[in-house]
Amino acid sequence: MQSIPVDHVSTVVDSPVGKLTLVARPFGLAAILWENDRPGRVRLNITSENSKQPILAQTRQELEEYFAGDRSVFDVPLDFVGTDFQKQVWQALRTIPFGETRSYGQIARQIGAPKAVRAVGAANGRNPVSIIMPCHRVIGSTGDLTGFAGGLDRKLYLLELEKIPHHRRPTLFDQPSYLAP
Repeated sequence: MQSIPVDHVSTVVDSPVGKLTLVARPFGLAAILWENDRPGRVRLNITSENSKQPILAQTRQELEEYFAGDRSVFDVPLDFVGTDFQKQVWQALRTIPFGETRSYGQIARQIGAPKAVRAVGAANGRNPVSIIMPCHRVIGSTGDLTGFAGGLDRKLYLLELEKIPHHRRPTLFDQPSYLAP
């Protein structure tokens, strides 16, 4: 039996981390897409745009509160699609408290699959609802920032917004401290 594609409605909002495309399904938020998101990372059938759609309006409001420092937990209903394993990983992300981080290994152990660290990383990378399901709070076992669909600069911004201590390896493009103004 062939499944019937579900229509999605979207709106684009400005945020401190760039433009975000919010996408809703009939019963909740289906995705938050980054400005330069990798095509196909989250497969959706977006059929219309409507900033007044209740789920999208609630999501916009909650994100504004989060970025203002007035919200640490999201209440918007979620309605996303993924494999059972992905959903298990994504639900584990929701248990990471605001202001804390976990490693991929810790998430793997939490879901009862301690050897599935790479699979946890892959599921994390396909998280359709970044920020709300806080994949930015997942870091490498050494405390290093690791991959993030929105880019490491945005991951760093979100961690600093939540005042989470972290390690970041310098890159070739970082200005040496002795040249800082």
